Amino acid sequence: MSEVRGDSTGVAILGSTGSIGLQTLEVIDSLPERFRVLGIAAGHGAGACEAQLARYPEAHGWSPDGRPPGVDAARWCTDGLEGLATRDGVDLVVVATTGMAALPAVLAALNAGRRVALANKETLVTGGHLVAAALDRGTSDRLDRLRPIDSEHSAIWQCLVGERIEDVERLVLTASGGPFRDRDAAGTASVTADEALAHPTWRMGPKVTIDSATLVNKAFEAIEARWLYRLPYSRIEAVIHPQSVVHSLVEFADGSFKAQLGLPDMRLPIQYALTYPERLPSVARRSSPGEWGRLDFEPLTPGSFPAYDTVREAADAGGNRGAILNAADEVAVAAFLAGRIAFPAIADTIARAIDRWGAAVEPTIDEITALDAEVRTALGAELGVGVA
Repeated sequence: MSEVRGDSTGVAILGSTGSIGLQTLEVIDSLPERFRVLGIAAGHGAGACEAQLARYPEAHGWSPDGRPPGVDAARWCTDGLEGLATRDGVDLVVVATTGMAALPAVLAALNAGRRVALANKETLVTGGHLVAAALDRGTSDRLDRLRPIDSEHSAIWQCLVGERIEDVERLVLTASGGPFRDRDAAGTASVTADEALAHPTWRMGPKVTIDSATLVNKAFEAIEARWLYRLPYSRIEAVIHPQSVVHSLVEFADGSFKAQLGLPDMRLPIQYALTYPERLPSVARRSSPGEWGRLDFEPLTPGSFPAYDTVREAADAGGNRGAILNAADEVAVAAFLAGRIAFPAIADTIARAIDRWGAAVEPTIDEITALDAEVRTALGAELGVGVA
C-alpha cells in the first residue's frame, strides 16, 4: 500500500461535487490533521471542479467534461477514475459516483492495495462477484478494505464489530417506505413525479429518491449485503421504519438484536468509514433519545412494493441479472420522470428486462459493460428516453 506523509491519510474522492462527495469534504475539513485530499473526480461542472482543485492544492483532478481551462495540465489525471484511485500516496478511495462507471476503479483500487469507502450501490449490484473475488485475493479484513458508507450498511458493519459472522441469524435493513408507504400498489397508478420526489426523511438526487419510493434501493441494498457480508438472501430482510432513526439491525443466533441509531445525517457513516476503527468528534447532527419520539416498525409485505419484489427475485436468481437490474431501473426511472410511463410501470419494465436478457452465467467486466449498453439502448428506444 502507498505510504502517506506523517500520520495523515491520502484520500481520493470519486464524485466530489455530488452530495456524498461534498459531505465527505466537509468531514475531511473538520479533521485536517488526519486527511489529505489527493484526488478529485467531478462528474459535471468545470467551475466546481476547478474550485475544489484550488482549495486542495495537493489534489489531482479528472472529469468526463475535460480539464477546466484554469487547471494546470500537471494536475490533471489522464487515466481517469482508475488513475486517481491508484495514484501514489492514496490510501483510501471514497466512491461517491452514481451509476456503474466506478466499478473498474474500485477493482483497480482493491487490486492495488487501497482501501475503498463505498457509497455507490451500482458497483456491487452489477459487479459484486468481481469485487468479492478481488477482496478474497487479500488476507486482511474484508470490511476494512471495503468500507460501506450507505447508512444501512454502515449500521450493520458497526453492529458486527466484535462479533462472528457465523453467529448472525439475519440482517434487517430498515426502509423509510418513501412517500407511498401508506398506499397499496394500486394506489400509486396515478402518482406524479413531484409526489414521488417528495421523500419524507432524506434529501437525495432524483434517481435515488425515486428508487426509495419504489423500494428498488432497498432491494439493491440486499444485493450489497449479500456481497459485503457473504450471507444468503434468505437471511437478509427489510422492514419499514418511517422515522429513519434505526439505520439497520442484526439478529444473532441467541435471538438478541443489535441496532445502530442516530438522526438521518450521512456525515456519520462517512466519518466512520474514514476514521475506522476510531470514533472522533463529528460535525453531524446530535440529539438525545428523548427527542426521537416514537420508533415504529412495520413488516414489508409481499406485493406492497412490486419493484422491490421483482428485484429481490432477480437477485436471488443471480447470474448476469445485477447488470440488467441496474440498467433497466435507470431507464425506467428516467422514463417515469419524463412522463413516458406511469409509476407502476417501473416494476414492469424491470421485470420484462430480466425475462428478456437474464442468464445464469456471471459476466466479466467487459460483458457487464456490453450488457449495460445493450439494455439501455433497447429500453431507451422503446420508452423514448436516452440514458447515458
